[in-house]
Parts: sequence; structure tokens; C-alpha cells
Amino acid sequence: MNEVNMTSEQRADLMAYYFERAHDSIAEAKYLRDGGYFNGAVTRLYYACFNAARGLLTANGIDTSTHNGVKSMISMNFIRKGLLSIEHGATLTDLFNQRHISDYEAYAFRDASSVEYLLPKAEAFVEAVESLAKKV
Repeated sequence: MNEVNMTSEQRADLMAYYFERAHDSIAEAKYLRDGGYFNGAVTRLYYACFNAARGLLTANGIDTSTHNGVKSMISMNFIRKGLLSIEHGATLTDLFNQRHISDYEAYAFRDASSVEYLLPKAEAFVEAVESLAKKV
């Protein structure tokens, strides 16, 4: 869906959808962590941040269709301008890389400690991005 040509109502609906998915992904990550599925939990943490980032981009009428595009647009439009912290940018990049490793690398095994380290970072990213999107 092209966020650039949306009505404000369509944009608000899509933004809400992305943030709902972000919160669902955090809950899914916790469920997977509790079941011992740590690679899956890391993947869900990434998608929580990815969907939150898509929500922020949508709120601002910025359209991108790729994972790298989302990272680039968040960096260019929010981190470089000081609207999001460098730490939040690092969280998105780290989770992007961790998701790739968890999903595609042979013999990639995450453990509970890696999920416990990444979970609060993902939650903080989602919270910061959602707060920023609501100011638009």
C-alpha cells in the first residue's frame, strides 16, 4: 500500500495496524521465550521493531517496501535529526542482524540470555517510536 497517497484516515488506520502488530510481536516473543524457542523469540522482537518503524514512517507519509529501506528511512528522517536516539537506531540494526542470523545461518542458536538482553531494548524502541508517531 502506498502510504504517500493515503487519506489521513487511511494513514491513521494503517499506523494503528502496524503498532498493533508491534505489540503482538512483543507478546509472541515472550511466549516463544517461555517455551524455549529463542531463535523465534529474537525474530519476533525484530518484527516488533520493524512494524513500529513502519508505523512511524506511515504517520509521516514515508513509503518504503524493504527492510533495508525501513532502516534507512528511520535513520535519515528520525535518528540523524535527533528525534530518535542513536541507541534506538542501534537496536533496530542489531535486531535486523540478529533476525537474519537466527533465520538463515546454520547452527545459529540463541539462548534465554540473548532474548532477555534484547527484549527491553525492543520494548523501548517500540515505545519511543509509537510516542513519536502520536505527535504527528
